[in-house]
Amino acid sequence: MGDFYQNGIVTTLHNLCRRPVEELEAELMSFRKARPMSLVLPSLYSELEGPALKHIVSELAKVPYLEQIVIGLDRADETEYRHALEYFSELPQHVRVLWNDGPRLRAIDDQLSEHGLAPTEMGKGRNVWFCFGYVLASGMSKSVALHDCDILTYSRDLVARLIYPVANPNFNYMFCKGYYARVANSKMNGRVSRLLVTPLIRALKKVCGPSDFLDYLDSYRYPLAGEFSFRTDVINDLRIPSDWGLEVGVLSEMKRNYATNRLCQVDIADTYDHKHQELSPEDASRGLSKMSTDISKALFRKLATNGEIFSNEKFRTIKASYYRIALDFIETYQNDATINGLKFDRHSEEQAVELFAQNVVRAGAYFLDNPMDTPFIPSWNRVVSAIPDIMEQLQAAVDEDNQQFAS
Repeated sequence: MGDFYQNGIVTTLHNLCRRPVEELEAELMSFRKARPMSLVLPSLYSELEGPALKHIVSELAKVPYLEQIVIGLDRADETEYRHALEYFSELPQHVRVLWNDGPRLRAIDDQLSEHGLAPTEMGKGRNVWFCFGYVLASGMSKSVALHDCDILTYSRDLVARLIYPVANPNFNYMFCKGYYARVANSKMNGRVSRLLVTPLIRALKKVCGPSDFLDYLDSYRYPLAGEFSFRTDVINDLRIPSDWGLEVGVLSEMKRNYATNRLCQVDIADTYDHKHQELSPEDASRGLSKMSTDISKALFRKLATNGEIFSNEKFRTIKASYYRIALDFIETYQNDATINGLKFDRHSEEQAVELFAQNVVRAGAYFLDNPMDTPFIPSWNRVVSAIPDIMEQLQAAVDEDNQQFAS
Protein backbone atom coordinates (compact mmCIF):
# COMPACT_ATOMS: atom_id res chain seq x y z
CA MET A 1 0.00 0.00 0.00
CA GLY A 2 1.25 3.47 -0.88
CA ASP A 3 0.26 6.83 0.54
CA PHE A 4 -3.19 8.41 0.42
CA TYR A 5 -2.19 12.02 -0.28
CA GLN A 6 -3.75 14.33 -2.87
CA ASN A 7 -0.76 16.60 -3.45
CA GLY A 8 -1.21 17.59 -7.08
CA ILE A 9 -3.85 19.30 -9.19
CA VAL A 10 -5.29 16.06 -10.62
CA THR A 11 -7.12 13.48 -8.52
CA THR A 12 -5.08 10.46 -7.44
CA LEU A 13 -6.97 7.19 -6.96
CA HIS A 14 -4.83 4.97 -4.75
CA ASN A 15 -4.64 1.24 -4.20
CA LEU A 16 -5.41 1.33 -0.48
CA CYS A 17 -6.37 -2.31 0.03
CA ARG A 18 -6.21 -5.69 -1.63
CA ARG A 19 -9.63 -5.55 -3.25
CA PRO A 20 -10.46 -8.77 -5.12
CA VAL A 21 -10.46 -8.32 -8.88
CA GLU A 22 -13.77 -10.20 -9.02
CA GLU A 23 -15.44 -7.34 -7.08
CA LEU A 24 -14.09 -4.76 -9.52
CA GLU A 25 -15.22 -6.84 -12.48
CA ALA A 26 -18.71 -7.29 -11.03
CA GLU A 27 -19.06 -3.51 -10.79
CA LEU A 28 -17.69 -3.05 -14.29
CA MET A 29 -20.27 -5.55 -15.56
CA SER A 30 -22.98 -3.28 -14.19
CA PHE A 31 -21.31 -0.18 -15.68
CA ARG A 32 -21.17 -1.69 -19.17
CA LYS A 33 -24.88 -1.02 -19.72
CA ALA A 34 -24.27 2.74 -19.57
CA ARG A 35 -20.60 2.78 -20.54
CA PRO A 36 -19.66 -0.15 -22.80
CA MET A 37 -15.90 -0.62 -22.80
CA SER A 38 -13.14 -1.31 -25.32
CA LEU A 39 -9.42 -2.02 -24.99
CA VAL A 40 -6.73 -0.93 -27.47
CA LEU A 41 -3.47 -2.88 -27.72
CA PRO A 42 -0.77 -1.34 -29.97
CA SER A 43 1.64 -4.13 -30.90
CA LEU A 44 4.63 -4.94 -33.04
CA TYR A 45 4.54 -8.39 -34.60
CA SER A 46 7.67 -9.18 -32.58
CA GLU A 47 5.56 -8.92 -29.40
CA LEU A 48 3.80 -12.13 -30.47
CA GLU A 49 7.17 -13.86 -30.23
CA GLY A 50 8.11 -12.22 -26.91
CA PRO A 51 7.66 -13.42 -23.32
CA ALA A 52 4.81 -11.11 -22.23
CA LEU A 53 1.94 -11.09 -24.72
CA LYS A 54 0.79 -14.72 -24.42
CA HIS A 55 0.19 -14.24 -20.71
CA ILE A 56 -1.60 -10.93 -21.37
CA VAL A 57 -3.94 -12.67 -23.81
CA SER A 58 -4.66 -15.49 -21.36
CA GLU A 59 -5.51 -12.93 -18.66
CA LEU A 60 -7.72 -10.88 -21.00
CA ALA A 61 -9.60 -14.04 -21.97
CA LYS A 62 -10.96 -14.05 -18.40
CA VAL A 63 -12.22 -10.44 -18.57
CA PRO A 64 -16.04 -10.43 -18.83
CA TYR A 65 -16.90 -6.75 -19.23
CA LEU A 66 -15.01 -5.70 -22.38
CA GLU A 67 -17.18 -5.38 -25.49
CA GLN A 68 -14.27 -5.13 -27.87
CA ILE A 69 -10.48 -5.49 -28.09
CA VAL A 70 -8.73 -3.65 -30.91
CA ILE A 71 -5.15 -4.68 -31.69
CA GLY A 72 -2.97 -2.50 -33.89
CA LEU A 73 -0.37 -4.72 -35.59
CA ASP A 74 2.80 -3.13 -36.99
CA ARG A 75 5.64 -4.66 -39.04
CA ALA A 76 3.77 -7.74 -40.21
CA ASP A 77 3.54 -9.39 -43.63
CA GLU A 78 0.54 -11.46 -44.72
CA THR A 79 1.76 -14.70 -43.14
CA GLU A 80 2.44 -12.90 -39.87
CA TYR A 81 -0.96 -11.19 -39.97
CA ARG A 82 -2.67 -14.56 -40.44
CA HIS A 83 -0.71 -15.85 -37.46
CA ALA A 84 -1.80 -12.82 -35.41
CA LEU A 85 -5.47 -13.51 -36.14
CA GLU A 86 -5.01 -17.08 -34.94
CA TYR A 87 -2.95 -15.90 -31.93
CA PHE A 88 -5.71 -13.60 -30.68
CA SER A 89 -8.58 -15.94 -31.61
CA GLU A 90 -8.79 -17.34 -28.05
CA LEU A 91 -10.14 -13.99 -26.84
CA PRO A 92 -13.92 -14.27 -26.34
CA GLN A 93 -14.58 -10.56 -26.87
CA HIS A 94 -15.29 -8.92 -30.23
CA VAL A 95 -11.70 -8.74 -31.55
CA ARG A 96 -10.33 -6.79 -34.49
CA VAL A 97 -6.67 -6.81 -35.57
CA LEU A 98 -5.61 -3.82 -37.67
CA TRP A 99 -3.07 -4.90 -40.27
CA ASN A 100 -1.35 -1.54 -40.52
CA ASP A 101 1.03 -2.75 -43.25
CA GLY A 102 -1.70 -4.42 -45.31
CA PRO A 103 -2.93 -3.10 -48.68
CA ARG A 104 -6.34 -1.95 -47.42
CA LEU A 105 -5.04 0.21 -44.59
CA ARG A 106 -2.17 1.40 -46.79
CA ALA A 107 -4.73 2.57 -49.33
CA ILE A 108 -6.50 4.55 -46.61
CA ASP A 109 -3.14 5.98 -45.54
CA ASP A 110 -2.47 7.04 -49.15
CA GLN A 111 -5.84 8.75 -49.30
CA LEU A 112 -5.07 10.60 -46.08
CA SER A 113 -1.68 11.61 -47.52
CA GLU A 114 -3.38 13.21 -50.51
CA HIS A 115 -5.17 15.53 -48.07
CA GLY A 116 -2.05 16.11 -45.93
CA LEU A 117 -3.67 14.23 -43.05
CA ALA A 118 -1.66 11.01 -42.79
CA PRO A 119 0.70 10.32 -39.89
CA THR A 120 4.20 11.16 -41.08
CA GLU A 121 6.15 8.86 -38.79
CA MET A 122 5.81 5.13 -38.22
CA GLY A 123 5.53 4.06 -34.61
CA LYS A 124 3.28 3.74 -31.62
CA GLY A 125 1.57 7.11 -32.14
CA ARG A 126 0.43 6.18 -35.65
CA ASN A 127 -0.66 2.73 -34.49
CA VAL A 128 -2.71 4.14 -31.61
CA TRP A 129 -4.28 6.79 -33.86
CA PHE A 130 -5.61 4.22 -36.34
CA CYS A 131 -6.85 2.01 -33.48
CA PHE A 132 -8.73 4.94 -31.97
CA GLY A 133 -10.19 5.68 -35.39
CA TYR A 134 -11.54 2.13 -35.57
CA VAL A 135 -12.97 2.40 -32.04
CA LEU A 136 -14.87 5.52 -33.14
CA ALA A 137 -15.96 3.91 -36.41
CA SER A 138 -17.28 0.77 -34.74
CA GLY A 139 -19.37 2.75 -32.23
CA MET A 140 -19.27 -0.17 -29.79
CA SER A 141 -17.94 1.63 -26.71
CA LYS A 142 -18.25 4.76 -24.61
CA SER A 143 -15.04 4.24 -22.68
CA VAL A 144 -11.72 2.89 -23.89
CA ALA A 145 -8.45 1.88 -22.24
CA LEU A 146 -5.01 1.42 -23.76
CA HIS A 147 -1.97 -0.46 -22.54
CA ASP A 148 1.21 -1.90 -24.02
CA CYS A 149 1.82 -5.51 -25.06
CA ASP A 150 5.18 -6.04 -23.36
CA ILE A 151 4.10 -6.01 -19.68
CA LEU A 152 5.89 -8.93 -18.03
CA THR A 153 4.03 -8.58 -14.72
CA TYR A 154 0.52 -8.35 -16.19
CA SER A 155 -2.65 -9.38 -14.39
CA ARG A 156 -6.21 -8.60 -15.38
CA ASP A 157 -6.83 -6.28 -12.43
CA LEU A 158 -4.55 -3.78 -14.21
CA VAL A 159 -7.10 -3.12 -16.96
CA ALA A 160 -9.97 -3.22 -14.45
CA ARG A 161 -8.42 -0.48 -12.31
CA LEU A 162 -7.34 1.48 -15.39
CA ILE A 163 -10.77 1.69 -17.02
CA TYR A 164 -12.87 1.91 -13.84
CA PRO A 165 -12.62 5.74 -13.39
CA VAL A 166 -13.95 6.49 -16.91
CA ALA A 167 -16.44 3.59 -16.95
CA ASN A 168 -18.15 4.37 -13.65
CA PRO A 169 -21.20 6.51 -14.60
CA ASN A 170 -21.11 8.11 -11.13
CA PHE A 171 -17.62 9.54 -11.77
CA ASN A 172 -17.10 12.62 -13.96
CA TYR A 173 -13.62 11.76 -15.26
CA MET A 174 -12.94 12.03 -18.99
CA PHE A 175 -9.36 10.75 -18.77
CA CYS A 176 -7.36 8.51 -16.46
CA LYS A 177 -3.62 7.88 -16.39
CA GLY A 178 -2.18 4.72 -14.87
CA TYR A 179 0.80 4.78 -12.52
CA TYR A 180 2.94 2.26 -10.64
CA ALA A 181 6.38 1.82 -9.14
CA ARG A 182 8.98 0.88 -11.76
CA VAL A 183 10.84 -1.67 -9.64
CA ALA A 184 11.83 -5.12 -10.93
CA ASN A 185 14.66 -7.59 -10.38
CA SER A 186 15.70 -5.72 -7.22
CA LYS A 187 16.42 -2.44 -9.02
CA MET A 188 14.73 0.82 -9.96
CA ASN A 189 13.79 1.28 -13.59
CA GLY A 190 12.00 4.13 -15.37
CA ARG A 191 15.12 6.22 -15.95
CA VAL A 192 13.57 8.64 -18.43
CA SER A 193 10.74 9.52 -16.05
CA ARG A 194 12.95 9.67 -12.94
CA LEU A 195 16.04 11.30 -14.42
CA LEU A 196 14.70 13.38 -17.33
CA VAL A 197 11.05 14.34 -17.03
CA THR A 198 10.76 15.32 -13.38
CA PRO A 199 14.13 17.14 -13.16
CA LEU A 200 13.43 18.90 -16.47
CA ILE A 201 10.00 20.06 -15.30
CA ARG A 202 11.60 21.44 -12.12
CA ALA A 203 14.31 23.17 -14.17
CA LEU A 204 11.73 24.70 -16.51
CA LYS A 205 9.84 26.05 -13.50
CA LYS A 206 13.04 27.63 -12.21
CA VAL A 207 14.12 29.17 -15.53
CA CYS A 208 10.75 30.01 -17.11
CA GLY A 209 8.83 30.89 -13.96
CA PRO A 210 5.49 29.68 -12.53
CA SER A 211 3.37 27.63 -14.90
CA ASP A 212 -0.01 25.95 -14.41
CA PHE A 213 0.96 23.51 -17.17
CA LEU A 214 4.19 22.47 -15.49
CA ASP A 215 2.43 22.15 -12.12
CA TYR A 216 -0.12 19.96 -13.87
CA LEU A 217 2.52 17.66 -15.42
CA ASP A 218 4.33 17.51 -12.10
CA SER A 219 1.13 16.16 -10.49
CA TYR A 220 1.41 12.85 -12.37
CA ARG A 221 3.21 10.11 -10.49
CA TYR A 222 4.45 8.48 -13.69
CA PRO A 223 3.86 10.79 -16.67
CA LEU A 224 5.44 8.38 -19.18
CA ALA A 225 3.22 5.42 -18.32
CA GLY A 226 1.82 3.87 -21.51
CA GLU A 227 -1.47 3.00 -19.82
CA PHE A 228 -4.41 5.38 -19.94
CA SER A 229 -8.16 5.45 -20.50
CA PHE A 230 -10.72 7.89 -21.92
CA ARG A 231 -14.37 8.42 -22.47
CA THR A 232 -14.63 7.61 -26.15
CA ASP A 233 -15.88 11.13 -26.99
CA VAL A 234 -12.43 12.45 -26.05
CA ILE A 235 -10.86 10.75 -29.07
CA ASN A 236 -12.70 12.88 -31.66
CA ASP A 237 -10.69 16.02 -30.88
CA LEU A 238 -7.48 14.36 -29.68
CA ARG A 239 -4.27 15.22 -31.52
CA ILE A 240 -1.73 12.44 -30.97
CA PRO A 241 2.03 13.01 -31.32
CA SER A 242 3.67 10.58 -33.70
CA ASP A 243 7.01 10.27 -31.86
CA TRP A 244 8.17 9.37 -28.34
CA GLY A 245 6.36 12.46 -27.09
CA LEU A 246 3.08 10.49 -27.22
CA GLU A 247 2.46 10.31 -23.47
CA VAL A 248 3.44 13.93 -22.74
CA GLY A 249 1.45 15.03 -25.79
CA VAL A 250 -1.68 13.22 -24.61
CA LEU A 251 -1.37 14.81 -21.16
CA SER A 252 -0.98 18.21 -22.83
CA GLU A 253 -4.10 17.65 -24.92
CA MET A 254 -6.11 16.70 -21.85
CA LYS A 255 -5.04 19.91 -20.10
CA ARG A 256 -5.95 21.94 -23.18
CA ASN A 257 -9.39 20.39 -23.64
CA TYR A 258 -10.66 19.71 -20.09
CA ALA A 259 -10.67 21.14 -16.60
CA THR A 260 -8.31 19.29 -14.29
CA ASN A 261 -11.21 18.05 -12.12
CA ARG A 262 -12.21 15.87 -15.12
CA LEU A 263 -8.76 14.18 -15.10
CA CYS A 264 -7.29 11.60 -12.73
CA GLN A 265 -4.56 9.04 -12.22
CA VAL A 266 -4.91 5.58 -10.71
CA ASP A 267 -2.53 3.08 -9.12
CA ILE A 268 -2.82 0.00 -11.35
CA ALA A 269 -0.02 -2.35 -10.24
CA ASP A 270 2.14 -3.18 -7.24
CA THR A 271 4.97 -4.22 -9.54
CA TYR A 272 5.47 -3.45 -13.20
CA ASP A 273 8.13 -4.61 -15.61
CA HIS A 274 8.40 -4.56 -19.38
CA LYS A 275 11.13 -4.59 -22.01
CA HIS A 276 13.75 -1.89 -21.54
CA GLN A 277 15.15 0.47 -24.15
CA GLU A 278 18.92 0.79 -24.47
CA LEU A 279 20.51 4.10 -23.51
CA SER A 280 22.06 4.33 -27.02
CA PRO A 281 24.51 7.20 -26.38
CA GLU A 282 26.21 6.54 -29.73
CA ASP A 283 23.02 6.90 -31.82
CA ALA A 284 20.59 9.76 -31.19
CA SER A 285 17.96 8.12 -33.42
CA ARG A 286 17.49 5.09 -31.15
CA GLY A 287 16.65 4.02 -27.63
CA LEU A 288 16.50 6.34 -24.66
CA SER A 289 18.55 8.91 -26.56
CA LYS A 290 15.78 9.45 -29.10
CA MET A 291 13.11 9.16 -26.43
CA SER A 292 14.67 11.87 -24.28
CA THR A 293 15.05 14.20 -27.27
CA ASP A 294 11.45 13.73 -28.43
CA ILE A 295 10.05 14.24 -24.92
CA SER A 296 12.10 17.41 -24.44
CA LYS A 297 10.85 18.76 -27.78
CA ALA A 298 7.26 18.00 -26.76
CA LEU A 299 7.69 20.01 -23.54
CA PHE A 300 9.30 22.96 -25.32
CA ARG A 301 6.59 23.04 -28.01
CA LYS A 302 3.82 23.09 -25.45
CA LEU A 303 5.42 25.87 -23.42
CA ALA A 304 5.89 27.88 -26.62
CA THR A 305 2.17 27.56 -27.39
CA ASN A 306 1.58 28.98 -23.91
CA GLY A 307 3.64 32.05 -24.82
CA GLU A 308 7.11 31.08 -23.60
CA ILE A 309 9.95 32.60 -25.67
CA PHE A 310 13.01 30.41 -26.14
CA SER A 311 16.53 31.15 -27.31
CA ASN A 312 19.85 29.32 -27.44
CA GLU A 313 20.90 31.13 -24.27
CA LYS A 314 17.75 30.06 -22.42
CA PHE A 315 18.21 26.44 -23.50
CA ARG A 316 21.78 26.49 -22.17
CA THR A 317 20.46 27.80 -18.86
CA ILE A 318 17.73 25.13 -18.79
CA LYS A 319 20.37 22.47 -19.43
CA ALA A 320 22.59 23.70 -16.60
CA SER A 321 19.66 23.85 -14.18
CA TYR A 322 18.39 20.45 -15.28
CA TYR A 323 21.81 18.85 -14.82
CA ARG A 324 22.18 20.07 -11.25
CA ILE A 325 18.64 19.06 -10.26
CA ALA A 326 19.00 15.62 -11.90
CA LEU A 327 22.24 14.92 -10.03
CA ASP A 328 20.49 15.78 -6.77
CA PHE A 329 17.72 13.35 -7.69
CA ILE A 330 20.31 10.58 -8.17
CA GLU A 331 21.34 11.04 -4.54
CA THR A 332 17.68 10.81 -3.50
CA TYR A 333 17.04 7.66 -5.53
CA GLN A 334 20.23 6.03 -4.27
CA ASN A 335 19.10 6.54 -0.68
CA ASP A 336 15.61 5.26 -1.52
CA ALA A 337 17.12 2.16 -3.13
CA THR A 338 19.44 1.56 -0.17
CA ILE A 339 16.72 1.64 2.50
CA ASN A 340 14.69 -0.82 0.39
CA GLY A 341 17.62 -3.15 -0.23
CA LEU A 342 17.65 -2.52 -3.98
CA LYS A 343 20.68 -2.51 -6.27
CA PHE A 344 21.69 0.92 -7.53
CA ASP A 345 24.36 1.69 -10.15
CA ARG A 346 25.25 5.34 -9.61
CA HIS A 347 27.68 5.37 -12.53
CA SER A 348 25.03 4.31 -15.07
CA GLU A 349 22.53 6.77 -13.55
CA GLU A 350 24.98 9.66 -14.01
CA GLN A 351 25.78 8.48 -17.55
CA ALA A 352 22.06 8.71 -18.32
CA VAL A 353 21.82 12.22 -16.89
CA GLU A 354 24.84 13.36 -18.93
CA LEU A 355 23.22 12.03 -22.13
CA PHE A 356 19.84 13.55 -21.27
CA ALA A 357 21.48 16.94 -20.61
CA GLN A 358 23.05 16.84 -24.08
CA ASN A 359 19.69 15.93 -25.58
CA VAL A 360 17.91 18.81 -23.82
CA VAL A 361 20.19 21.15 -25.77
CA ARG A 362 19.78 19.07 -28.95
CA ALA A 363 16.00 19.24 -28.61
CA GLY A 364 16.18 22.99 -28.04
CA ALA A 365 18.29 23.50 -31.16
CA TYR A 366 15.87 21.41 -33.21
CA PHE A 367 12.95 23.42 -31.88
CA LEU A 368 14.57 26.73 -32.87
CA ASP A 369 15.60 25.43 -36.30
CA ASN A 370 12.15 24.02 -37.17
CA PRO A 371 9.55 26.61 -36.22
CA MET A 372 6.99 25.18 -38.68
CA ASP A 373 7.27 21.63 -37.37
CA THR A 374 3.83 19.99 -36.90
CA PRO A 375 4.42 16.88 -34.77
CA PHE A 376 0.77 16.10 -34.06
CA ILE A 377 -1.35 13.75 -36.15
CA PRO A 378 -4.59 15.57 -37.06
CA SER A 379 -7.65 14.93 -34.92
CA TRP A 380 -10.30 12.55 -36.25
CA ASN A 381 -12.75 15.46 -36.30
CA ARG A 382 -10.54 17.19 -38.86
CA VAL A 383 -10.11 14.02 -40.90
CA VAL A 384 -13.87 13.43 -41.06
CA SER A 385 -14.35 17.05 -42.11
CA ALA A 386 -12.02 16.50 -45.07
CA ILE A 387 -13.15 12.95 -45.94
CA PRO A 388 -16.73 12.50 -44.65
CA ASP A 389 -16.91 8.73 -45.24
CA ILE A 390 -13.46 7.89 -43.84
CA MET A 391 -14.90 6.11 -40.80
CA GLU A 392 -16.98 3.80 -42.97
CA GLN A 393 -13.93 3.12 -45.15
CA LEU A 394 -11.74 2.36 -42.13
CA GLN A 395 -14.26 0.03 -40.53
CA ALA A 396 -14.84 -1.80 -43.80
CA ALA A 397 -11.09 -2.20 -44.47
CA VAL A 398 -10.40 -3.63 -41.01
CA ASP A 399 -13.42 -5.93 -41.02
CA GLU A 400 -12.66 -7.22 -44.51
CA ASP A 401 -9.04 -7.96 -43.56
CA ASN A 402 -10.17 -9.90 -40.49
CA GLN A 403 -12.76 -11.88 -42.45
CA GLN A 404 -10.55 -12.63 -45.47
CA PHE A 405 -7.42 -13.78 -43.67
CA ALA A 406 -8.95 -15.53 -40.66
CA SER A 407 -9.82 -18.58 -42.77
